[in-house]
Amino acid sequence: MKEVDLANPEVVRYIVRRFGLHMNKKLGQNFLIRHEAVAAIAEAAALTPGEQVLEIGPGIGTLTQALAETGAAVRAVEVDAGLLPILAKTLAHYDNVQVIHGDIMRVSIPDIMEHKPFTVCANLPYYITTPIIMQLLEQRLPIRRLVFMVQKEVAQRMVAAPGSKVYGALSVAVQYYTQAELLFEIPPQAFMPAPEVTSAVVALQVRTEPPVKVQEEARFFKVVKAAFAQRRKVFRNALQGAGISKETVTRMLREAQIDGERRGETLDLQEFAAVAEAWTKTLQEGAAFSEKEK
Repeated sequence: MKEVDLANPEVVRYIVRRFGLHMNKKLGQNFLIRHEAVAAIAEAAALTPGEQVLEIGPGIGTLTQALAETGAAVRAVEVDAGLLPILAKTLAHYDNVQVIHGDIMRVSIPDIMEHKPFTVCANLPYYITTPIIMQLLEQRLPIRRLVFMVQKEVAQRMVAAPGSKVYGALSVAVQYYTQAELLFEIPPQAFMPAPEVTSAVVALQVRTEPPVKVQEEARFFKVVKAAFAQRRKVFRNALQGAGISKETVTRMLREAQIDGERRGETLDLQEFAAVAEAWTKTLQEGAAFSEKEK
């Protein structure tokens, strides 16, 4: 059983005073001080005793403690060396927690997780949320489930449907790799110091197979990126703006049976896949294209 509740505001204040801690705004350090929120995040991870779980940015160990209480084997990666002695104290009671000093964008996650399937659960720094999520998904790691606390607007983008103002490349990518669900919101008052934005928790269940089939995944994402690079442009012009010749775009859209006057934000995953497949077919048939289209 835990000796102290690291989500207790008084405990957090004591730790801040005891260690002379200064929250690093650049690293997005805002510590949770609401037990119910921490417990709900850990519960959403649906962990079992002995299961491997990766936490990114444990801070002072608040969420780490809740994850450890499930009996899971916790690997917590912390980039701020100044927090390591604090974590050594706050998590000393748990022999199922290992804190690793490193940048999650640079460390070898497979090595850290012992090349076994794992779950990810983290309060992600707002300034680097999207790069972290995309790296985890694009590496095709043996991840079962990801539970993230992120800025509310980012969470909304992840689960957005076609036609929504916040639907974009992140929406398509997350929904291509996972089944995404926005679980609940967390107000600024639940943090110390209080951020200027509301947070939200999302659960991403990793798909065994993508919801659409494409011959070349990289080309699929090139189409998606082009569609949202200049949102005000109609889809036809957006594709041309990405360096695809007018002739090739015309053939692609005709083959995919997509109206080029639509905007990219109205296309769903199946339609993006159809365009990507049409592009592949057009190139295979020897259509004229520039070096930029290769």
